[in-house]
Amino acid sequence: MEGPYQEGELLRNLALRVKELRKIKDVTQEEALHDTGIQFSRIEQGKRDVQLSTVQKLCHYFGISISEFFDHTFEK
Repeated sequence: MEGPYQEGELLRNLALRVKELRKIKDVTQEEALHDTGIQFSRIEQGKRDVQLSTVQKLCHYFGISISEFFDHTFEK
């Protein structure tokens, strides 16, 4: 991958951001799975590269825009 990020770093940042937002919302991975149908555990372990449509669903669940999702965790 070209650019300032390596794929592993992107997945780690994505995992950290999802976990951070889930904790702010004060829900468990199981509750979030029930609410969304999204496997938060795989995302938070950095083992799953998510589609943009999944990011959009996550943003809707957390009540934030896509730009807010990527605001500080992904700055380089």
